Amino acid sequence: MRYTTARLLLRPPVEDDVAPLYAIYGDAATNTFNPAGPLPDAERAQAVLAGWLAQWRARGLGPWAIAAQDDPAHVIGFGGISLHPYLEQERVNLGYRFATAAWGRGYATELGLAALAFGFDEHHCDEIFGLVRPQHAASIRVLEKIGMARFATLDDVPGQAPSLVYRALRQGQG
Repeated sequence: MRYTTARLLLRPPVEDDVAPLYAIYGDAATNTFNPAGPLPDAERAQAVLAGWLAQWRARGLGPWAIAAQDDPAHVIGFGGISLHPYLEQERVNLGYRFATAAWGRGYATELGLAALAFGFDEHHCDEIFGLVRPQHAASIRVLEKIGMARFATLDDVPGQAPSLVYRALRQGQG
């Protein structure tokens, strides 16, 4: 099951994606705003990937492996909608992370629009959330550009400012 946008190829991840997952999620630069920091080792990347694969099998959604259409074998990021705990409540959450070489090209916006359409049209979600650190201006701009609105805050990182919660509603909701 592959999806395309104007420039991107989106597909469920496979076991062979552990190396690009670790390269992206293990990079300090891509984790600048992530309080947990980069993945410490390939074993942790394998565990993250196993969780994603399980979610795809059980729910038919999760982060996609993302490639540019002109280089479909090279994974440049991961993202989409997945189930994510917001403290005690599970939400459908939009998230993404791209390799630094893919930054500044509008890929996050393109992915975000595709993920919202996938969630609303194929999974009939009534609402989709996005969680962002308050100092992450680029991701805030992406969420606002794709039509998400600030909804709340979530005190999810002890000792730090609460995360911002953004939300998009399916047409006809709210």
